[in-house]
Amino acid sequence: MNRITSLLGIRYPIIQGGMVWCSGWRLASAVSNAGGLGLIGAGSMHPDTLREHIRKCNAATKLPFGVNIPLMYPQIEEIMQIVADEGVKIVFTSAGSPKKWTGWLHERGITVVHVVSSSRFAVKAEEAGVDAIVAEGFEAGGHNGREETTTLTLIPQVRRATGLPVVAAGGIGSGEAMLAAMALGAEGVQIGTLFALSAESSASEAFKQRCLALDEGGTILCLKKLSPTRLVRNGLFDKVAEAEARGANAEELRDILGKAASKRGIFEGDTEQGELEIGQIASSVDAIRPAGDIVRQLVENFRKAQKDVAAIGF
Repeated sequence: MNRITSLLGIRYPIIQGGMVWCSGWRLASAVSNAGGLGLIGAGSMHPDTLREHIRKCNAATKLPFGVNIPLMYPQIEEIMQIVADEGVKIVFTSAGSPKKWTGWLHERGITVVHVVSSSRFAVKAEEAGVDAIVAEGFEAGGHNGREETTTLTLIPQVRRATGLPVVAAGGIGSGEAMLAAMALGAEGVQIGTLFALSAESSASEAFKQRCLALDEGGTILCLKKLSPTRLVRNGLFDKVAEAEARGANAEELRDILGKAASKRGIFEGDTEQGELEIGQIASSVDAIRPAGDIVRQLVENFRKAQKDVAAIGF
C-alpha cells in the first residue's frame, strides 16, 4: 500500500487514462476488476451518454472507478452534476484550472486528482486543494503541455514542488517503466496507450491496427498554435505540418482539422484524414490484449524489475 492505492482504494497503483473515444465502461470496469483504477473518459461523451456509461460501469464492477473530465468541456456544469448524482467517488480533471470545481466536488465526497504538465501547475493544483497530481510528460498521446518536458525530467521536479501524491504519466508502457517512475518519486502511474489499444477499448479496429504498425518516430507533437497534440503521421498530419511550416494561423489550422477530427480518426477509423492521438510508446505494442492481462503483466514485470535492479548492486 502507498498513498495512491490508499487514496483511491485500489490494489495496484495503475490508473487507466480517461482517453477520448477509447475509455468507455467496458475498459474502465475491466481495469478496475483487475486491481487498477479504470476511468471513463467524459471528454468525448454527451451528458446522457456519460450517465449511461457510469451506470453500466457500476453494474460491471463493485470496485472503485472514476471519471476523467476535461475542464474545458462546454457543458461542464451538467457533467459535474451527473457525476455527483450517480455517486461517482473519484474524478480526474484536466485541461484547465481545478480551482473552481475542486471544493464543489469535495463537498460531495468526491476525491479529485488533477493532471499537470509542469511543476508550476502542480503547485497551483495543490493550492486549489486537489488530493493528488498526475504529472504527464510530453511522450503522452493527445493533448500535451506547452513545456514539452519529458516524464523522466518532470516527475522529480513535480515531486520537489509538492507534498501531494504524484502519479507519473507519459511514455509508460511496462513494469520496468513503472519502477523507473517510482524511483523518481511517483507513487503510481497512469497509462493511456496500452489501454487505448486493448480489447475493451472503444476505439475502432482500424485505429488500433494503424497504431500497432507504428515504428519509432511514428508520432509527433504538432498543432502548437492551438493546443500541442501528439498525433500519428498520416494524411491529415501532413496537411497540418505543411500549414504550420508556412506559418498558418490558428483559425486556418482549425479549418484543416475540420469538425470532430479525433472522433473521425479514433472512433470511426478514418486513419488517413482523421486525428489519430496515441503516445510514443505505441511503437512497442505488438498485440491487442485484454485490459486485465495488461494490468497483470505490468505488475509481474514491475516485481521482476525490482529484483533485477536489487541484484545489480554496486
